[in-house]
Amino acid sequence: MTVRTPDLEIACRTWGGPGGVPVILLHGFPDDAHAWDEVARPLAAAGRRVIAPYLRGYGPTRFPHPAAPRMAQQAAIAQDLLDLVAALELSGVVLAGYDWGGRAACIASILAPERVRALVTIGGYNVQDTLAPPRPASAAEERAYWYQWYFNTERGRAGLAANRRDFCRLLWREWSPSWRFDEATFERAAASFDNPDFVDVVIHSYRHRHGNAPGDPRFDAVERRLAARPPITVPTVVLHGGEDTVDPPRRSESHMAHFPAGTERRVVAGVGHFMPREQPAAVVDAIEQLLGQTR
Repeated sequence: MTVRTPDLEIACRTWGGPGGVPVILLHGFPDDAHAWDEVARPLAAAGRRVIAPYLRGYGPTRFPHPAAPRMAQQAAIAQDLLDLVAALELSGVVLAGYDWGGRAACIASILAPERVRALVTIGGYNVQDTLAPPRPASAAEERAYWYQWYFNTERGRAGLAANRRDFCRLLWREWSPSWRFDEATFERAAASFDNPDFVDVVIHSYRHRHGNAPGDPRFDAVERRLAARPPITVPTVVLHGGEDTVDPPRRSESHMAHFPAGTERRVVAGVGHFMPREQPAAVVDAIEQLLGQTR
C-alpha cells in the first residue's frame, strides 16, 4: 500500500482487515518495515489492522517533489506519521516504535494525543532537545555514538554512500551482540538502504540533532516545544532491550516521569536494540495489554 501525504508517497506493509483497531509500527535506523513482520502477524490474527510504513528515505517511500529538502529532523518524522494517520482517516491508533520510529511515536503522542489510543515505546522517552548546545557524555557513551560523529563529517557522508551495507551490518552486530541474524534477513532490510534519499536523510538526521544542519522552518515551533521535554499523557508501556549497547537500559530509568503515573517499564533480557526482530512476542504482549486496558 502507498499513501500520498503532503510531503511523501509513503509505502506501507499491511496486515489484517480495515475494521480492526489500527496499530502503526515504526522502524528505526538502520532497518526497515520488515522488522515488524513477526509482531504484525499475531496482531492481525487477533483482529487488528496493522500498518508498518517505510520512513522517509527508506525502501519504496519517496519524495514526490524533486525540490523538496531531504531533511529528517525529529519533528519531520513525527509529522510524516501524523500525516499518514490523517490520510488514512484513522482514530484511536496504537503506536509502537523504536529508534527513529520510537521518537516519531513519542512526538506524535505529544502533539496529537486525541488521535492516539496507546503507545509502546522501545527505548523510553527519546525526544530530543535540538536547541540546547550539545553536552559531552561519558567516555563510554561517546564511544557508542561514534557513527554519529562520523556522519557529522564529509568523510562520513561519503563513507555511508559507498559502504552502506557494511556499515549498517556492523551496527546491527554492535547494537545487538547476542542476536545471530542471517544474511538473508539483513539483505531484506538492506534493500531499503538503496533508496536514493537514504544518505541525505540519514546525514541530516544526525547533523541536525547536534546543531550542525538547519531544520525546516515549518517545524521551528514544534522543536521549541519539544526542547521543553513535554510529558506523554496517553497510556504507555516502555520496553528496553537488556543488551542494547547503543541505548542501554539505564537511560530509560530516568524517563518515567515523562509518562503517565503507573506506566510499566520492562527490560527484556537477552535482547539488544532490534527488539521487534529479536523478541517480537514482548512487543505483541505490550500492545495487547494496552488494548485490554483501554477498551
